[in-house]
Amino acid sequence: MPRAKQLSLWLADRPGVLGEIASALGEKKTNIVAIMAATEGGRGAVRMVVDKPATAKKVFAARGWQTTEEEVVQVTLADSPGSLGKLASKLGKAGVNIEYIYAGSAGSARKLNAYLGVTDIKAALKAAR
Repeated sequence: MPRAKQLSLWLADRPGVLGEIASALGEKKTNIVAIMAATEGGRGAVRMVVDKPATAKKVFAARGWQTTEEEVVQVTLADSPGSLGKLASKLGKAGVNIEYIYAGSAGSARKLNAYLGVTDIKAALKAAR
């Protein structure tokens, strides 16, 4: 189970921002592999994994968007009932708290990649084997 680089953007909550982000990446031929976005209290948080993180960071910096980079756990799961439950249970038994999760394509109709922000990435990698 590999690690992935996640980029997080912290932006104003206003109409069109997600379109601006996706269009800016598209102009630089940078593909969004997985994404999640939410708003709270007038701010937006967008977490994503892209195929060209360095390019994406330059795009975001050029637009003045506050960006951070974190490591997340990337797990390929079968697209079937119970597969996430098995993984989450393993992590729970190892004392690893899942802070958030989102998914993206694994290139197969029967699989998906899940990206997990966890409290202890090393323990998560060990437990999920």
